[in-house]
Amino acid sequence: MPGRLIYLMGPSGAGKDSLIDAARQPLDELGCEVARRVITRSAESQGEQAEDVTFEEFERRLAQGDFALSWRANGLGYGIGRQIDHWLAQGRHVLINGSRGHLAQARERYPDLLPVMLTVDSQVLRQRLLRRGRENLVQIESRLQRNELFAPADWLDGGQVVRLDNSGELQITVERLLGKLREHGVSAAPDRT
Repeated sequence: MPGRLIYLMGPSGAGKDSLIDAARQPLDELGCEVARRVITRSAESQGEQAEDVTFEEFERRLAQGDFALSWRANGLGYGIGRQIDHWLAQGRHVLINGSRGHLAQARERYPDLLPVMLTVDSQVLRQRLLRRGRENLVQIESRLQRNELFAPADWLDGGQVVRLDNSGELQITVERLLGKLREHGVSAAPDRT
């Protein structure tokens, strides 16, 4: 039986990378792989454990069909490698750090995906973006405005999207994530041999 794709999304600064890092071991125990993204940003930037590439390299890989999913947001290119298809075919679950704006396309390719929306209070989000120092003030305002586009609950498909608030303690969010995954049938997958 194929594994399930868990499509984690939320605004930049909501804590997706922190959540993924904190949940790595329990996700592993559930038989869930965490896919590494390919991103067109400088290697000096801080953040997730992604593979940073030039725009030219990203475009080359895209043209070669190296990505199972790809999108552009905030002036960057993002790609998820085809390795996820191999893992899913083996019955392993896969968590990816996805994009809210790309959810419809991801669902076309993976109809059974489990969308998980990480939310955060606007003031907490502003402080996190300022603290991480990855963007200038204009870029931060742009990210906050983009977040407002996705704030209304009507785009969450009437409850089809699992919603997690990450405004407080990270460990509580980890526990909620794992509970939601179990509720949606994500449980231990076959051994990874």
